[in-house]
Amino acid sequence: MPIVPVYNAAGEKIDDITLKDEIFAIEPNTHAVHLAVVSYLANQRQGTQSTLTRAEVSGGGRKPWRQKGTGRARHGSIRAPQWRHGGVALGPKPRDYVKQVNKKVKRLALKSVLSAKLSADEIKVLDSFGLEAVKTKEALKVLKNLDTGKKTLIVLPEKDDIVYLSTRNICGVKTVTVDSLNVYDLVNCNTVLFLRNAVTALEEVYA
Repeated sequence: MPIVPVYNAAGEKIDDITLKDEIFAIEPNTHAVHLAVVSYLANQRQGTQSTLTRAEVSGGGRKPWRQKGTGRARHGSIRAPQWRHGGVALGPKPRDYVKQVNKKVKRLALKSVLSAKLSADEIKVLDSFGLEAVKTKEALKVLKNLDTGKKTLIVLPEKDDIVYLSTRNICGVKTVTVDSLNVYDLVNCNTVLFLRNAVTALEEVYA
C-alpha cells in the first residue's frame, strides 16, 4: 500500500497516511479515462443554438412576382435562403450532446487517474487549512508552503464555505467535494490536494 506524507498549513510533514491499493495503485486504463473526459466535456454543451428555416421566418406569404415573362428568376417567397432576411438552409437546431458512460467505466477512470497522479507524485495530503475566517491571502500562503504548482484541485470531504470562498479568486485553483470529484478536473490539474478527511471519505465510496 502506498504511503503519503501528511502536511500541515506551514508545509511541514506531521504524519504519514496509507492509501488503498484498489484506488491509488491500479494499472491506469487510458481508454476509460478518455471516455470519461469526452463524456464530461460533451455533457457541458447546452445544445441550444438555433436558426430559423424559411418556414419559420415571418413574412413572405406572397409570390414576389409572376412566374413568367419578367426576365427575372422565378421565386415563390422572399423568405427563401438566397434572399436577404430569408431563412437559413441547413442551419443548426437544438440537439442533445449527452454521451453516456456506465458506472463501472467512470469508477475505473477515476481510479486510473488517481493512480497515475500518485505515481507522478502529484497528490498531496493536507491535515487542515486552519482558516477561521475567509482570507484569500492566508489560503494562498498555505498553497505556496505546499508548492502545489500552477493548477491545483482541492478536494474537501464536505462543503466548507470558508475554504471555498478563500480560494475561489486564486487563479488556477478549484475546490470540489468528494461527491463531486470527476475525471476531467483531476486530469486538468498539476496537483491534487486532499484534505486528510477527504481521503477517508473517498476510500469509503470507492474502495
